[in-house]
Amino acid sequence: MAGIVYLIGAGPGDAGLLTIKGAECIKKADIIVYDYLADKKLLAYAANGAELIYVGKQADKHTMRQEEINQLLVDKAGAGKTVARLKGGDPFVFGRGGEEALALRENGLPFEIVPGVTSAISAAAYAGIPVTHRKVAASFAVITGHEDPTRSASGINWRNLAVGIDTLVFLMGVGNLPHITKQLIANGRKPETPAALVRWGTKAQQEVLVTTVENAAADVEKHGLKPPAVFIVGDVVNLRDSLRWFDNKELFGRKILVTRAREQASKLTEGLEQYGAACVEAPVISIEDPDDDFAGLDNAIENISTYDWIVFTSVNGVARFFERLADKKLDTRALGKAYIAAIGSSTEKELSRCGIRADVVPYDFCAEGILAELGTRIEKGTKILIPRAKEARSVLPDELTKAGARVDVVQCYKTVTAASSDDDIEGRLAAGEIDAITFTSSSTVTNLLKLLGNKTELINNAVVACIGPITAQTCRENGIKPDVVAQKYTIAGLIGAVRRFYE
Repeated sequence: MAGIVYLIGAGPGDAGLLTIKGAECIKKADIIVYDYLADKKLLAYAANGAELIYVGKQADKHTMRQEEINQLLVDKAGAGKTVARLKGGDPFVFGRGGEEALALRENGLPFEIVPGVTSAISAAAYAGIPVTHRKVAASFAVITGHEDPTRSASGINWRNLAVGIDTLVFLMGVGNLPHITKQLIANGRKPETPAALVRWGTKAQQEVLVTTVENAAADVEKHGLKPPAVFIVGDVVNLRDSLRWFDNKELFGRKILVTRAREQASKLTEGLEQYGAACVEAPVISIEDPDDDFAGLDNAIENISTYDWIVFTSVNGVARFFERLADKKLDTRALGKAYIAAIGSSTEKELSRCGIRADVVPYDFCAEGILAELGTRIEKGTKILIPRAKEARSVLPDELTKAGARVDVVQCYKTVTAASSDDDIEGRLAAGEIDAITFTSSSTVTNLLKLLGNKTELINNAVVACIGPITAQTCRENGIKPDVVAQKYTIAGLIGAVRRFYE
């Protein structure tokens, strides 16, 4: 049976601009064929085991020729595969989607078009430039800045275009800018007409160069602006100062290294990107099963009715505990009379998601905080279970034991050093390309150091932001100077602390 190809507009760069239908098609695909301009974050929608094929084309470097891409789609669909073809912007707006669709039709293979947000309007919007405005521009046109080189003559009607349309948006035109501006002026467009180039529009590394038609080529050369960029011509460019909203956010352009575990990095990344940061995810820790293969936790669950208190110290601890409880065909009723304590609002929320309301959540989200809260509730012989990470500090169980409690500490998981998702984190730090590094636990500090060969000077090249005083102390013990320490020891608290620092 033949497969199908979904020709999906991946949007202009901001992964959030992918359509719902586009995401659904990626999820059910056997194969993802993606372009240079398709944000790699979109690959997170792919099913486990899906084949990923990169076919990106840049001005001077083509992974595959278009004819080869066409044949690839034909071969994969012909073999019965469901293919998600991710194309930057919209597949039918200078995306050569029409050529790919025709190749499939000629071979009797089914396809669907999933429109996307084109950079022709979105890059301008993210620069604060509306392509139309009732008092300024009643029309706009989208023009290729790079025509088919096999054509014997230009397909652009320069005379009508130059003076007949209010706003002109050229895609892929940086390399041909001298020719484009020359043609516009020669055909009647005023040289002083406002113009702008938007590079990497909608992404955190967006650059905007405001100029005029006559100065555009020289200004691009002067500022070293490189593709990909759109070229916008028209009086609407003058509205940028009033409508600028994206690239004036407080963290815009700040490159921030996120070191959380891969499965937890997205919340911090999304929060920082909301304020304009460009996040580089380097998950330096990985969450794995405990050394004893859950033997200690299983034993505690079998004797769960004997505990007076269960103290959860992390979201991971909660998740692993209740996963193991479910494996034993048990639910929250098994906890019986035990009181529940949680360190941190995130841990409290995870417990709530599992159907448990914590009895105690200390104001200070650390072991010392829980000790202060439990001090008056502990008697000699009080039995306490602490399911947590192997690497956790000994302060909590030690102090509870001193207070007369009988404490069982069991491993729910362990954190190990993970291979970085970016092969050149060391190089970026050495070159000063990372503005700030976020640490959300002591293990993120020690594991990043391991990955960098204990080169503390590389970390000290950047602003160091810690989720709380314990993580900050780990930094100091390893020769790292913390510049930012959140007062509230949560992801939201860390994001707020970074924002205040840069204010």
